[in-house]
Amino acid sequence: MAERKKVSVVIPTLNEERDLPHLLDSLKAQSFQNFEVIVADAGSKDKTRSLAEDYGARVVDGGMPGVGRNRGAHVAEGEFLFFFDADVVLPPDFLAKAIQEMEHDYADLATCAFYPISDLRLDKILFSFANLTVRMNANTNPRAAGFCIFIAKRLFARIGGFDESLRLAEDHDLVERASKFRPLHFLKSTSLRVSVRRLAKEGRFSLIQKYFQVEMHLLTKGKVRDDIVEYEFGNFADENKETVKKAMDEFEERLIKLETQYNDWSQKVAAMPVVERMRETQARLAHNVETLTQGLKQFLNSGKKVK
Repeated sequence: MAERKKVSVVIPTLNEERDLPHLLDSLKAQSFQNFEVIVADAGSKDKTRSLAEDYGARVVDGGMPGVGRNRGAHVAEGEFLFFFDADVVLPPDFLAKAIQEMEHDYADLATCAFYPISDLRLDKILFSFANLTVRMNANTNPRAAGFCIFIAKRLFARIGGFDESLRLAEDHDLVERASKFRPLHFLKSTSLRVSVRRLAKEGRFSLIQKYFQVEMHLLTKGKVRDDIVEYEFGNFADENKETVKKAMDEFEERLIKLETQYNDWSQKVAAMPVVERMRETQARLAHNVETLTQGLKQFLNSGKKVK
């Protein structure tokens, strides 16, 4: 008799042939192997489905992320459901440590820290803040990102899975409902990495603005069931708001350019004599302050235009 799977990994996908293999490779390298992989595909036009099948994953029809996760969970055989997105990468001992900690602490609902697949300090700061927010609110306002939710299948069934009527924040909603029965546990033993492709696509500051607006909608109007909040929230129809977004993106580009230049400069200056190094440092500091000041002024002036 075949051993029952301990974990069912569920991955919603849509045209993920570029990133999905990295996650599947990291799953194949796991020290813990008592798991199955289910890919819930929303009609990909690329090689996503065939790649998943070649890796030995079970492929089912999906939809939007909440729908796909529910479809995957419906056919899952594992005691625990581990929800990831296609752009996640796991360390080799992730499943082993996560299961061990959840069982040791009798946790039926968990999440973990996530770090960017990026060398930019700005990204690391943003992700650190996101992790801190999840930790601090675990007991009072439990939230977790959809790409790192780990839940016992019996608890998932008890709350009816993801609410497919929601347009956004279906992951937070699931955790909030589940936490009424079992507390959200923040894993201490392991973490994962995730790409910054959404940050790059939508703009880091624009995405922060979007998340803030979603949070305000949740606080003031409740769950997002309509088109008030679009998935790509940064694409405003109002021309003036588009001007603000452009300024935010340009300011972000200045920060990223400065950081890249600083990384190159720091390697060069390390070999200089002390006196010359001090002069270079002062000159670089003055240049950075001037660049950031110009960018900040441009951003603030764009804000005045929409008043």
